Amino acid sequence: ETKHVIKNIPWTTAENFTVERGWQQIEELISTWDIHESWLHHSEFLEEEELKDSKRYHYRACWGLPTRRKPIPRATASVYFVIVISKFKPDTAPVEVFYRVESSRLIRRPEQCQFREKWLQDIIENKIVCMERLASR
Repeated sequence: ETKHVIKNIPWTTAENFTVERGWQQIEELISTWDIHESWLHHSEFLEEEELKDSKRYHYRACWGLPTRRKPIPRATASVYFVIVISKFKPDTAPVEVFYRVESSRLIRRPEQCQFREKWLQDIIENKIVCMERLASR
C-alpha cells in the first residue's frame, strides 16, 4: 500500500501578502504536485474580492497537454485558487488557501488533499467527448 504524502508549502503571512507573492506561492504549490511533465500550465491573478470578514484573492491555472503534432491542445482544464486573508486573525497568521477544479463544486485545501493529475485528464476527456458529440450533429 502506498501512502500518499500530502505536499504543502509554508504559506506567507497576511502582513507579507501581495498579489504577486500569492501568484508565486501558487506556482510553488503547483510545483509540488505529482503531474507528468507533458502537462503545461499558465497561471494568472483574476480579481480581489472584499468581504465583511475577509479579503479574497482569486487566481486561475489553466492546464493543457500540447504535443508536437498538436501544439495547441484541443481542450484545457482550469484550477481555481482563492487566497483568503481573514480580518479577524492576526497579521502574523498565514493566509488560507483553497482550490477547486473546473466543473467541480468541491473546494479543497492543499494541506488536506493531494492534487491528482486524473482530475485534469477527466475534464479534458469530457470536453473532447462533448465537442465530438456537438460536431457530429
